[in-house]
Amino acid sequence: MLKIIPLGGLGEIGLNMMVFEYGDSAFIVDAGLMFPEDYMLGIDYVIPDMTYIKQKKPDISGVVLTHAHEDHIGALPYLLREMNVPIYGTPFTLGVVRKKLEEHGLLSPVLLNEISPREKLELGPFELEFIRVCHSAVDGVGIAIKTPLGLVVHTGDFKISHTSVDGMITDVNKFARYGEKGVLALLSDSTNVEREGYTISDQEVGDTLGRISAGRTGRIIIGLFASSITRIQQVIDIALAINRKVVFNGRSIETSVNIAKDLGYIRIPEEMEIHIEQVIDFPDEEIVIITTGSQGEPMAALARMSAGTHKQIKIKKEDTVILSSKFIPGNEKAITKIINDLYRRGADVIYEKISKIHVSGHAFQEELKLMINLTRPKYFIPIHGEFRHLVLHSRLAKQVGIAEENILLAENGQIIEFDENGGRIQDNVCTGRVLIDGKGIGDVGRSVLKERRNLSEDGLVVVNMAFDEETGIVVYGPEIVSRGFVFETETGHLLEDAKCVVLEIVEEVSPEVPDRAAKIRSKIQKALRKYFSFTINRRPVILPFILEV
Repeated sequence: MLKIIPLGGLGEIGLNMMVFEYGDSAFIVDAGLMFPEDYMLGIDYVIPDMTYIKQKKPDISGVVLTHAHEDHIGALPYLLREMNVPIYGTPFTLGVVRKKLEEHGLLSPVLLNEISPREKLELGPFELEFIRVCHSAVDGVGIAIKTPLGLVVHTGDFKISHTSVDGMITDVNKFARYGEKGVLALLSDSTNVEREGYTISDQEVGDTLGRISAGRTGRIIIGLFASSITRIQQVIDIALAINRKVVFNGRSIETSVNIAKDLGYIRIPEEMEIHIEQVIDFPDEEIVIITTGSQGEPMAALARMSAGTHKQIKIKKEDTVILSSKFIPGNEKAITKIINDLYRRGADVIYEKISKIHVSGHAFQEELKLMINLTRPKYFIPIHGEFRHLVLHSRLAKQVGIAEENILLAENGQIIEFDENGGRIQDNVCTGRVLIDGKGIGDVGRSVLKERRNLSEDGLVVVNMAFDEETGIVVYGPEIVSRGFVFETETGHLLEDAKCVVLEIVEEVSPEVPDRAAKIRSKIQKALRKYFSFTINRRPVILPFILEV
């Protein structure tokens, strides 16, 4: 029996991770993370729950990576802490992975294996062939997986573009050849299923950037994703055409550019690239700065420029700032704040809502239909998207002729099984989300997040008291301190009256009562909650600290 088990990415954007099993052999496709949602206060990253993979540890023969985006490789260091298995990926993908593993101190024991499009790889009973796909990250691949029960095609993240500026176009001929041989199941990217028509070409975006850049008298500052190597090359070509120097600013973008240059994916004349500290040595009209922070990340270079805290770059009135990326849902407020701050400092800001300066790396509806028609699968499984995307992609597949009973709409943890009788969704495995907070892995759960939310919304009130152990008389306090609750100078009477509430409770509980301190502590919490709710309609977290001396 062939089993396909998604552990992440089916029901959300991010966390992409999938296990393929046959008998006692298994391999993993991708190991991605997700950035925290609004309610995940203080959380750095979210990774898939890997309990099932730990159980299958002896069977895992490797991890195959489709491309270098964080939602496909970001959880890899956490997986490799649990098991040391071979990693397979294209040159740029492995370049980014290598740097990531170095930062985590995991590089030395890990075996990184380079693969190429149209190359084949055997993992137990599986034979994998890699298919070039066009995406916003270079060196992306889909995977044709030959299994004892038939051929499974995993598209990876893709779009179908015939005018790619880097030459990495989706290999539609290869997908079509597999369609002629017979495809048991197609697993296809669902991210942009809501978008009609076709994606615009990278060339069109490059032309738009060229028109915007021509004739500008000040510096041109372009914010984009560090993995957008094709876009970076377009900006370099534009800068060369208008006789400007190029500066790369931001740790992630500098890392990506260095990897891409070593692999020959970025070409830039040596005399054209300058260091950030050399900017002051050239006129503004001779400078292009390529930077990070297009999603409003608070510590990124663009955010520091907009706030006026960047050490080398101070925004001027003649500057043109271009955000060549889409507004990722959840980041809108942070991005618009940066845009507003840049305008306040006098810059001219251009972003996707007012100009075509970004192109998605995910296929629109007509391209998704084409992928289904090329591969002509018996079974269709939508992947990579929120649940609504998976539903809409299922409907799209039905429109182009896939039988409704052969459309397997799965979610994370559900086991997709194939045997000689066909395919079905059967049973579940343990799955979910693990929260990463600093160096802590999974030590923050719902209860901690709830406490953080309560603290953030209503604040904290601390009551400090000390009793004489023998007499029960108060020898210190009650001292009441608040944080995130009220201005103590403005509403001092509120906290003073709260002391009276505490003292009344102390008088109510006789010194002879067993476990007196614990009872007083409990009564103080209840009474102060009721008092603050009645007087100011707020519900701070109450922490009484009572000491017997």
